[in-house]
This record gives sequence, structure tokens and C-alpha cells, in this order.
Amino acid sequence: MQRLVTRFHLLLLTVTLAISGVGAFRIPADFVYFAHWSGSTADWLWPREIIFVAPAVQLLLMAIFFLLGRLLTKNQYAKSQHILDPALTALMSVVAATQLGLLLSGIGSDLDFVRFTGFALGAVLLLLGVVLYEAERHTYAGLRMPWPVRSDLAWHIVHRATGMSYGVAGVCVLALAWFDAGLGILILSFAAAIFTPAVIAGLATVLFLNR
Repeated sequence: MQRLVTRFHLLLLTVTLAISGVGAFRIPADFVYFAHWSGSTADWLWPREIIFVAPAVQLLLMAIFFLLGRLLTKNQYAKSQHILDPALTALMSVVAATQLGLLLSGIGSDLDFVRFTGFALGAVLLLLGVVLYEAERHTYAGLRMPWPVRSDLAWHIVHRATGMSYGVAGVCVLALAWFDAGLGILILSFAAAIFTPAVIAGLATVLFLNR
């Protein structure tokens, strides 16, 4: 059976659920997260219940990848499994790490684990951008889509555009983490930095599908 969701992904979901459970007991009921500051005033507040969003996000990701694994043909699955499997692992790991950061913040820890996650994610995205930008055709690092990019020129243009978008996304996340733009902005930037380059990659391959 073609399954992109593995036991390790279920383990990550279990860890996130456990963090949520600890947060439900340890974070005070009236606690609010200061998601953004305007000068010395918090102008964006998140309720404590934000800690229950992460498991829902992970369940949604697992459902999407499960359906994707079932929809791909055997040939498409064989060519893309080595990309999609670690991609789901990375996505769920970012969610779990962010959830841990919210827990630590909620219980009064001085460790800003959300910013730490931002630095790690930004570095990974920047490295990914360099790898894709410099990738040669038919290498392991190249993009894997259900549809082919036929010409060498189109292949290189697609990889240059995708690599640059991931590189810019990584730099933006690193900058937001370094300048401490705020909990809310930083967490939302994680999603934008991960998914926007992926959308650009998909659109670029469609644009050059027959070129």
C-alpha cells in the first residue's frame, strides 16, 4: 500500500498531543500570549487555547499526505516518496517544536524556543534554497513533480526560481527571529516560508510543462 504517513509521524502527533495536555494543566486559564508588540504595548493577544491548534494542524497534514499517497500512481509514488516522506516529517517537526515553544512560554520559561525554531527553520530553508538553485538535472536533490519538465532550460529556470524563493524565505525567517518580531508574526512566518516557495515551485513547473 502507498502510505506517506508512517509510525514516526504518528509519534510526532503523540508528542504534540502530550505537550498540549501538559499545557492544559500547567498554563493558567487566564494566561494570554503576547503575539505582537507595538512599542511597549502588546497589541495582539492569543488566548491559552491556541495550544490546541497544533494537533489539528498535524492531523490535517497527515490527512493531506495520506490522500496524496493514495492518489499518486505507483510510478509517481516511487519517484516522489523520498521527497514527500521527509517533507511531512519536517512539517510535523516544525509544528511540534512550535508547540513546545508555546508551552515553555506559557509556563514562564526564559527559553524562547519559538525563536530557536525560527533560527533552525530559517537555516534549513536557506540550505534547501542553495541546494535547489545549484541542482543539476536528474540529481537526487531535484524537484519531483507528477508531471515532467521536458527541456533542460525550463528545468533550470524552475529550479533557480524555487531555490531563490526558498532562500529568500529562509533569510526572512532568520531576520524575524533575530529581531524578535513577535510570537504571532514569527509563527505565521513559518507557514508562509514553508508553503509559499512550494506553491511557486508547483506553478513554475506547470508554466514550463511543455517548454
